[in-house]
Amino acid sequence: MSSGSWVQNHPRPLEWLYHLAESIFLRLDPLFRRIGYDRVERLVSPAEDLFKKVIFDCHVCGQCVLHYTGMTCPMSCPKNLRNGPCGGVRADGHCEVKPEEWCVWYRAWERSRKMPRYGDEIFDLQPMHDWWHEETSAWVNMLREEHGEIQR
Repeated sequence: MSSGSWVQNHPRPLEWLYHLAESIFLRLDPLFRRIGYDRVERLVSPAEDLFKKVIFDCHVCGQCVLHYTGMTCPMSCPKNLRNGPCGGVRADGHCEVKPEEWCVWYRAWERSRKMPRYGDEIFDLQPMHDWWHEETSAWVNMLREEHGEIQR
């Protein structure tokens, strides 16, 4: 169990923080674009990585989908499944690969039901993970995508 499990099991404050952070990044985007996303990424990444690793056991995929997955990192799944559980999730909700752990998607579903703003986004199909984005800032990548610099 990660150190952030208690916080993740109470996702409403995380949902609010996510919405706030998204609003701030979108408002600062014109400034970030002038500075250059590469420079901004060097400033943003350390804090983003630390926060997400402590709270979400983040794997720094660069394509964060936490608000789609009940504030549960799907990259924590031993099979790296980004669109729901495999056929091997156990009847008790535990992982088939690591039976001592809960299935990431079992937790994602439980947590998403507690999220009034983004809870139903768990039904949205996510694109395949692009491994080229590993070790990059998901927030900066979101801004790059807004301007067509990253294709999903």
